[in-house]
Amino acid sequence: MGDRGGAGGSRRRRTGSRPSSQGGSGPAAAEEEVRDVGPGGDAPEPAPAPDKDKNGDSDMGSGHWDLRCHRLQDSLFSSDSGFSNYRGILNWCVVMLILSNARLFLENLIKYGILVDPIQVVSLFLKDPYSWPALCLVIVANVFAVAAFQVEKRLAVLFSYRDVNLWCRERRAKAKAAPAGKKANGGAAQHPVSYPDNLTYRDLYYFLFAPTLCYELNFPRSPRIRKRFLLRRLLEMLFLTQLQVGLIQQWMVPTIQNSMKPFKDMDYSRIIERLLKLAVPNHLIWLIFFYWFFHSCMNAVAELMQFGDREFYRDWWNSESVTYFWQNWNIPVHKWCLRHFYKPMLRRGSSKWVARTGVFFASAFFHEYLVSVPLHMFRLWAFTGMMAQIPLAWIVSRFFQGNYGNAAVWLTLIIGQPVAVLMYVHDYYVLNYEAPVAGA
Repeated sequence: MGDRGGAGGSRRRRTGSRPSSQGGSGPAAAEEEVRDVGPGGDAPEPAPAPDKDKNGDSDMGSGHWDLRCHRLQDSLFSSDSGFSNYRGILNWCVVMLILSNARLFLENLIKYGILVDPIQVVSLFLKDPYSWPALCLVIVANVFAVAAFQVEKRLAVLFSYRDVNLWCRERRAKAKAAPAGKKANGGAAQHPVSYPDNLTYRDLYYFLFAPTLCYELNFPRSPRIRKRFLLRRLLEMLFLTQLQVGLIQQWMVPTIQNSMKPFKDMDYSRIIERLLKLAVPNHLIWLIFFYWFFHSCMNAVAELMQFGDREFYRDWWNSESVTYFWQNWNIPVHKWCLRHFYKPMLRRGSSKWVARTGVFFASAFFHEYLVSVPLHMFRLWAFTGMMAQIPLAWIVSRFFQGNYGNAAVWLTLIIGQPVAVLMYVHDYYVLNYEAPVAGA
């Protein structure tokens, strides 16, 4: 048979559907495909692959391929999509947080005016220099430090200083110096010190001023003092100190003062309203304090002393359990509790639960001590709050997992602290203002 397609020796075949009865082209028109078939009815040759752009999409000028606009895929919010870039949503949350708190800040200014007065804070200390118990305790602490140093130097008691030197005396017979290990910030060349060459006042006071609670014979040292890094930390300390004082004076003090009447009348709905209103500034100040103390202050001290271990905190904000939070938000205290409290109890035969309860009990005692002594009143709100972490840790780990556990941890941080603040302020107000008036 002759070829109908002409001199090319090939036959062209058209396949496709007829146009719709409505006529016209557009979305309803059928796709028309042209295939070349060999003269002997051979199988069609494969069509050339469509060109793709850098995003993997077919080139717009590749014939019928530009009509294929769908592929197998999941929605971005589906867990199977593998999509994880939610930076825009995070920015939206930040903008909403700023706007909502800007309204509260403007309302505060309209209602109370400007209450920030940095001079007032300084005058409180200058008015009565003998009311500085913390400074007096720091000065007197040197007496006990020097006494422990002398006892240790003559035979061998500061907890970590005594324990480490005790371990060194027990291992002295082996005559093994502790390895210097890997140094942070490049590491500085230093000669390992062995016991008892470490028993010097220079070594003692380096440990006392270093941002750590755990003593070592050979601390990791940084090679130099980075002046720009130190300047940034000092500027942060200055700015954040003023910011905290301003937020306390402008935002927290009026809220706390307005909370006394609902407590006196036992108006529970108003108490809850005051609690929620206090939760936002209290939590914001706590977050600022965390950055100010654990990052700015401790890094500044570490840089001045060329202290190499800068792990003062870990990612506690990702905590999915209460236990993880307490293990990672304050690393110096956690290391001390682990080294000198938790592990010694395990070595003496205590169970992990008993050792963990003992650590929380000690932490609860010191939390209560740090609040009760400055306020000159003994209450158990801080102690109770810390001991309540034990059942709370079990509840969160038992009933909340993943993001729900992280939300539960954040909720306890945001709500728990203002509850303790209001309790102490209420008791202090009753003890120092209402009781004298009633007695008169």
